[in-house]
Amino acid sequence: MRLLKVLVALAILSGSLLTLATAKPEYAKKEGKACTFCHVKMGSKELTDAGKYYKEHNHSLEGYKPAAKT
Repeated sequence: MRLLKVLVALAILSGSLLTLATAKPEYAKKEGKACTFCHVKMGSKELTDAGKYYKEHNHSLEGYKPAAKT
């Protein structure tokens, strides 16, 4: 029984930490973009050029122009 309580507590703790480590869905909703527009892959903290711009410009993509593909 004690083991079950410990496992439940760990599950709750890891779930709350996971939420802190991911992108904020309201940013994606606000900008009308998928999370992967700013993040290299889902659940990753690594940012694309757009994500870096967004972070450095007060959480706004206003004025962002993607680099030309060659």
